[in-house]
Amino acid sequence: MSTTNPATHPPDDPPTDPSAAADDGRALRRMQFGWYINDWANAAFSATVLTVFLGPYLTEVAKNAADANGDVHPLGLSIRAGSYFPYTVSFSVLISVAVMLLTGTVADRTGRHKELMCGFAFVGSIATMGMFILDGDRYLLGGGLLVVANIAYAVSVALSYAYLPGLASPDERDAVSSKGWAYGYAGGGLLLIANLALFQGHEALGLSSGTAVRICLASAGLWWALFTVVPLLRLPSRAGVTPARAAALATDKADAALATGAAGAAGAADAAGAARADEPAAGSLRELGRTLKGMRKHPLTLLYLAAFLCYNDGIQTVVSQASLYGSEELGMEQTSLVTAVLLVQVVAIGGALLLGRIAQRYGAKRTILGSLVGWVVTLALGYFMPAHQPAWFYALACMIGLVLGGSQALSRSLFSHLIPPGREAEYFSLYKVSDRGTSWMGPLVFGLAYELTGSYRSAIISLLVFFVIGFAVLVKVPLRRAIEAVGNPVPERL
Repeated sequence: MSTTNPATHPPDDPPTDPSAAADDGRALRRMQFGWYINDWANAAFSATVLTVFLGPYLTEVAKNAADANGDVHPLGLSIRAGSYFPYTVSFSVLISVAVMLLTGTVADRTGRHKELMCGFAFVGSIATMGMFILDGDRYLLGGGLLVVANIAYAVSVALSYAYLPGLASPDERDAVSSKGWAYGYAGGGLLLIANLALFQGHEALGLSSGTAVRICLASAGLWWALFTVVPLLRLPSRAGVTPARAAALATDKADAALATGAAGAAGAADAAGAARADEPAAGSLRELGRTLKGMRKHPLTLLYLAAFLCYNDGIQTVVSQASLYGSEELGMEQTSLVTAVLLVQVVAIGGALLLGRIAQRYGAKRTILGSLVGWVVTLALGYFMPAHQPAWFYALACMIGLVLGGSQALSRSLFSHLIPPGREAEYFSLYKVSDRGTSWMGPLVFGLAYELTGSYRSAIISLLVFFVIGFAVLVKVPLRRAIEAVGNPVPERL
């Protein structure tokens, strides 16, 4: 692994006067707000598309195309129509792994994190808006749009995570990360309120239920695109730098452009740590290979990553398949499903902030472990839950919301301490393999369990293994030693 270029991450000199400190404070708050709104923007895809509407709707579209045995045949394969959605999610994530790793390497190599992050966000939002034309038996179209949108979502969010080390000091990172998740759930919840009103009143508006669902899907893409403009305007191009460093980089590039002219600006920027935009792709591939090999030098970081990938795959599968489980196994109507997910969004806002406060007192690791126990209890209750009882389903939604945002926000901030400086996008690309909407092991196990048993209850309880293994591995991670091993300052409380 190559070392961090000191020109890319120059030391922060303390401001010499109060006005300079105030300017830095305002710049930092501006960057933080842009980062929070990025979560606000992309949470619409996670909540409205992946969690609520697309699973049941795409499953119904697949059933319309199924043969007499209830099977569909994508790419010549024969699978149950009920397994098509989770299989498609898993397929999209397997592809996104390679795309995220390569894009993360390019971003760290060129310093164009923002341009890549927002570019993928716009691609994903366009694919999501395209779901408006998904109807009848066009399940292949639905699967294709889901693959494109989910890959774009995964890459965009992975790049946004890379900004966290530059947005907060080590001791403040849990709070900033938790606030970001709270913004995400607030944004996703606000759009869900509008979509719930639309779906409930679709008959009065002269719309079929299918048309109402397609409008809701497209609205998530429009929301995603519109609010992505805010981080595009407020975040610096390079992630992981403080406002002072971002200003220094901008000044260096401007001075280089004046001194050498437009033709020499790209070369000067490369000397300052940002590679040329026209760098051959092979260079990024070689850098990716070196990064992957270099990760072996930090086995404790990889151990934490393994724990996270395991337990969070279980979390994300519960979230993404909850609507399918509720509709197919518990007999919930679409309105009840949307209401339950809205409850998750609302409760998760408080849950993220509450667990952030708890972490300040007891440490992030202990708080995450406690939340995993809560997930096991929640999953067990979901397995035994009676069908056709919306009140019980709403109670389960509240339990999920209480532990959902906090467990993910703290996991993100904890991982940010374990990344070698200058490799934020690359490492967070690996991390994003099992984050919101991008889990693949869980949906695969969920789909296989249903394929073998024909029961969604068996599918949901099969996810317990992810929480048990993740808990056991996380207990073994010596966080203080892991943070010191990558050369980062150790927070006061872990």
